[in-house]
Amino acid sequence: MSLKKDKWEMPYKPAKEFKKRVAYFSMEFAIHQDLHIYSGGLGFLAGSHMRSAYELKQNLIGIGMLWKFGYYDQQRNEDQTLSTNFVERQYDFLEDTGIEVEVQLHDNPHVKVRAYKLKPETFGTVPMYFLSTDVEGNDHLSRTITNHLYDANELTRISQSIVLGIGGAKVVEALGGADIYHLNEGHGLPAFYHLRDQGVTKEQMVFTTHTPEKAGNEERDGRHLNRCGFFGRVLSNEELQKEMIHGGMINYTISALRLAKISNAVSKLHGVVANDMWKGYHGISKIIAITNAQNQKFWQDDKIKKAWETKDVDKISSRKKELKRKLFAEVEKQTGKKMDPDALTIVWARRFAGYKRADLLLFDQERFIKMINDTEKPVQVIWAGKPYPMDYYAIDIFNHLVRFSKDHKNLAVLIGYEIELSRMLKLGSDVWLNTPRITREASGTSGMTAAMNASVNVSVNDGWIPEFEKNKKNCFVLPEGDFQKPVWEQDEFDALNLYDSLEKDVIPTYYKKPATWQKIVMQGISDVIPEFTSRRMATDYYKKMYNI
Repeated sequence: MSLKKDKWEMPYKPAKEFKKRVAYFSMEFAIHQDLHIYSGGLGFLAGSHMRSAYELKQNLIGIGMLWKFGYYDQQRNEDQTLSTNFVERQYDFLEDTGIEVEVQLHDNPHVKVRAYKLKPETFGTVPMYFLSTDVEGNDHLSRTITNHLYDANELTRISQSIVLGIGGAKVVEALGGADIYHLNEGHGLPAFYHLRDQGVTKEQMVFTTHTPEKAGNEERDGRHLNRCGFFGRVLSNEELQKEMIHGGMINYTISALRLAKISNAVSKLHGVVANDMWKGYHGISKIIAITNAQNQKFWQDDKIKKAWETKDVDKISSRKKELKRKLFAEVEKQTGKKMDPDALTIVWARRFAGYKRADLLLFDQERFIKMINDTEKPVQVIWAGKPYPMDYYAIDIFNHLVRFSKDHKNLAVLIGYEIELSRMLKLGSDVWLNTPRITREASGTSGMTAAMNASVNVSVNDGWIPEFEKNKKNCFVLPEGDFQKPVWEQDEFDALNLYDSLEKDVIPTYYKKPATWQKIVMQGISDVIPEFTSRRMATDYYKKMYNI
């Protein structure tokens, strides 16, 4: 595809090794607390990528969605259980580019999509373009497409993919086109179909798959998608047959894997899992591993960084106590509970989903209560995270933890898990707890930023952890069970090993061997930087995906 009408504006001359023009599509980006267009890990990852691309002077732009109501505001009901609230957002720091394109949605061939620009100087990212259908001239239903991130209505979700994919591709075309089009997860799949029809070759399309979870690998009826305008034009029956699997379905991940020249999983273990998952489908691209990472400059506390660089263990310890007090002020504000900055503080905080097992500590309540009631070696636990607003199982787990914590002064469940609270928890925790069922957490990056901030990972050996872990030297890792066993047996195995690890290793080391604890803290920081920073990741994408 020839480049035309060149409006591709970078705030710098791109570095030689990063000169290829790349358009990076993602349904969510966690850039800044004040830009509420993200839900969880996918957004945090994409936001860090945009920051590191800017720091490295890469010739890359971001394409996302301008969600009018964001994901949701996490609030409480009268009994402190979870309440979801949707508030309209306005962002005066975004610039109306004047770029307006049209996409066909269902029977409407003229749905307008307008692009708004986030300038690099605002938050330190590459130029980013956010798409909205809340545009004068669109009918009411069309204007609501970009209201809610991951809308529960199936037709709206399909429309959102078309807006991100085809609308986003047309915006890139209006900017002059790209050398490489990168889909971060399958949500923007229509981009690949549109681009193929415009003469963009397979060599210009790359794809990242993020999860082995079924919900993250959307699959919908092919004929229905065809009627909705998913492919950018109406495919003939013969054309559609070539795209469908499972008796008439379109799997977004499989289609993206087939259309891309190369794809990547987001950790080495996920690379093994992903290749095994999709090996039976013909025509898919090679799947390599590029492990997810996070932006050090954005996430790491400056004083902890300086103390680590000078190997000043005492300064890290004193700074940690300051940061714990800041976190505990938030705990008291939300729950009325006063926590002790000298006590071992365990944090479980991430997107709430059943397989992540926020409630694993409660598997044997009697044993857990005995642990947290030990006055000689006190333990405090804080949970935080956002369930998907229609995931009633995850919401029930959240509410169960709320009710359980009411009876214990050293347990708390926080709301408002967004960038600011996430940072506060990572800075204020002693232990960052990670308990997904093995093979189901493709990467999981929160433990990386926790380690940067002198928090010790206690984790199952899943996602990125196998690439990082030196058990009892930079973290504590639980023994691996058989992931093919029934869920109940997996949970029992992991819970008992978690109690053993806490009772025999983690808690005694913190209280009785403080020098050893600080050594583990320092080693954790040293091992996470630079290998698990997004400068490495953003460089890998050019080396292993874009430039090949």
